[in-house]
Amino acid sequence: MKTSWRSASLVASAAAVLVLTTACGQDKAETSTGSQNVGAAPAANGYGSAGVGASPSTGAGATGQNTGAKTQSAGQLAVADTDKLGEVVTDSAGMTLYRFDKDTAEPPKSNCDGDCATAWPPVPASGATAPIGIDKTLLGEVTRTDGTKQLTYEGWPLYRFAKDTKAGDTNGQGVNGTWYATAPDGKKAAGGGAAAAGGSAEAADLPGLSTRNDPELGEVVVDKNGMTVYRFEKDTPWPMKSACVGECLEKWPVVSPVDAADTKGIDNKNDGRRGYVVLNRPDGLKQQSIDCWPLYTFAGDKKPGDTNGQGVGGTWYAISPEGKPLGKPK
Repeated sequence: MKTSWRSASLVASAAAVLVLTTACGQDKAETSTGSQNVGAAPAANGYGSAGVGASPSTGAGATGQNTGAKTQSAGQLAVADTDKLGEVVTDSAGMTLYRFDKDTAEPPKSNCDGDCATAWPPVPASGATAPIGIDKTLLGEVTRTDGTKQLTYEGWPLYRFAKDTKAGDTNGQGVNGTWYATAPDGKKAAGGGAAAAGGSAEAADLPGLSTRNDPELGEVVVDKNGMTVYRFEKDTPWPMKSACVGECLEKWPVVSPVDAADTKGIDNKNDGRRGYVVLNRPDGLKQQSIDCWPLYTFAGDKKPGDTNGQGVGGTWYAISPEGKPLGKPK
């Protein structure tokens, strides 16, 4: 059952508009529309790219192996019972099928293109049939940016992982906290993310941004996967500017825009000067901010509750729902 904040997000997203403002010192700032299609494809954002988003050892050259074979029709899907993840959906050859958190299911939309689609080959819609015992209405299709049709399952676009080389492999599970094997009900398979931390197996039950109580830091902002969100003391809030560029983004991926209605416990009021606005970065990425401080996650955090980025270099700190640096020395 969808939660109320999800419904509110859809309503707010439909009503959101671009506004000209001097918020955070930008000449032109964008209100948070909650659109999931921004900041997904570029390699520098740390998600979904061949060099960064796939795995620490995955490069564009490696992921290109056998791509043609991996993009063939899925045929009749099946449900495989794995030791680590429980039941997962596979293609007719037994290859695990994945879903991507930066995609959307309502409406279906894929946000994995370019290098990302090399590391995570989209499953063609043509020729696919439902697993035995599974309602065929769970299957659908979505038109990708290149005009091809991609198979969807419960609205979520499906992918294979280029580093899975044989039936039963689940090497893509939990990669960057955004890629998960697909369970028979269309949700994320357990065995990574929130489930690994003893929390809910369905990380999507969290809003786009919310908070958790850390025993040492207090109320900490987390993303929709429960991962700690940070601010960088070398950034500036007025005018809002990120000092984390290039290789820095491999360790500190930006937080993509999150609709204000898709938050819980966050100071998301935009008073036209300082507030909850999106930074349009020179590298083309769009980055959410709180109190004009750009938001990041840390690649060194492997599961919800980790705060391995806290205090790194004396410049990175977990951020409070009001945008303050938590645990920063006085």
